[in-house]
Amino acid sequence: MALKLDYDNAISITRDIYWVGFYDREANLHCNPYVLIDDEDIILIDPGSIPHFSVVMRKVIDLVDPESITYVVAHHQDPDVAGNLAVVEEVINSASLQIVAHSNTVRLLRHYGLRSGFYAVDKNGYKLQLKSGRTLDFIFTPYLHAPGAIVTYDSQTKTLFTSDIFGAISQDWSLFANGDFLSPMERWHELYMPSSAILRPCMEMLEKMDIERILPQHGSVLEGENVRKAIGRLKNLKCGVDLV
Repeated sequence: MALKLDYDNAISITRDIYWVGFYDREANLHCNPYVLIDDEDIILIDPGSIPHFSVVMRKVIDLVDPESITYVVAHHQDPDVAGNLAVVEEVINSASLQIVAHSNTVRLLRHYGLRSGFYAVDKNGYKLQLKSGRTLDFIFTPYLHAPGAIVTYDSQTKTLFTSDIFGAISQDWSLFANGDFLSPMERWHELYMPSSAILRPCMEMLEKMDIERILPQHGSVLEGENVRKAIGRLKNLKCGVDLV
C-alpha cells in the first residue's frame, strides 16, 4: 500500500533534500521547488511562482531560517520557475545570497529587479563547491526549453534536478511517480520541448550518468528503474516542431 503523503508540509526526498512545493488540486501542472541542506550551505532550487510563494516559503521556513539560505538555483527564467525570486530575496534578506544560473538566463532574470549577486555557472566551470567540499555539477541543456537551461547533479546523492526536463502534465498527480507516469510526461515534452533533434542528445548523455533519482520542477520524482524508463522513452519521442 502506498504511503499517504502530507502535501501541506515539506516532504523529505533524501535525508538532506526536501520538496517544498504547492499541490494545486485544481491544476494539471504542479511545480516542485526543492531545498538542499548541506552543513553551512542551504540551496533553494527553482523557487516557483508568485501565486505559490506563500505556501512554498512557509514550508521553507519550517525547515530552515531563510537568512541561512546561501544560494538559489534558477534552472531557467520562466515565471513558474523563478517568478517569485524578488520576494524570496526579500525574505532571505542576506547580502551574501547568490542566484545560480547560466549567463543566458541571468540576462533575463535581471528583469525581475533582483538585488543579489549572480553566480554564472558557465563562468565557473559548471561547478559550485559548497563549504563542506560537496560539489554541485551543472549541465548545459540549451533549448530544453530555454537558451540558458541547465540541470543540476548532486553526486553525493546521485540526484539530478532537471527543472522542465522530465516534467509532466497530469490531473492525477503524486509526488513520487506511480502507475502510468510516462504518458503525462510525454504530453508535456510534446508541447514544450522544441524537437527530438535537441531532446535526444540530452537523453543519450544522461543515460551514461549514474543517476538514482530525478527531481523535475513539474511532474513527479523518478527513482530507480523509473529513471531508465523515462530516459528511454524521451530518447525516441517526437516533440515540438516534429509534430507541426
